[in-house]
Amino acid sequence: MKILIPVILGASVAVAGAAYAGKKTSKDDKFIIKTVGEPKTCIRRNFIRSTNVIDDRTIDFKMRNGDIFRNALPNRCPGLGFEEAFSYRTSTNRLCNVDIIRVLDNTAGRIDTRAACGLGKFQEITKTKRKKTEG
Repeated sequence: MKILIPVILGASVAVAGAAYAGKKTSKDDKFIIKTVGEPKTCIRRNFIRSTNVIDDRTIDFKMRNGDIFRNALPNRCPGLGFEEAFSYRTSTNRLCNVDIIRVLDNTAGRIDTRAACGLGKFQEITKTKRKKTEG
């Protein structure tokens, strides 16, 4: 009888873990996203106010004038969504789709660079907060 208890508990944990994985949400779930115009190959670095990492493939660049440019990386960038931090270097005042970002890992007070990932084109978007539905 004592042998069955760990087996039953283990099964409960596995089921709970599967249920949790199915409810994963995105930072974008609260917004309606619409594209504006054609994608751009570059944006001006000095106009970037902040960045918001959505997941391993998506970064929003918020500009000083309020515009948001979404960069959908052509490939998954391991650790980007978890760390939510990256760096880049350019020789010009432009950040372009041919530039590389590096995921920053802050472990034990030490910042290291991890995966190096190429950027995609910059698509201007609008984000409108979704209305809460009663139910």
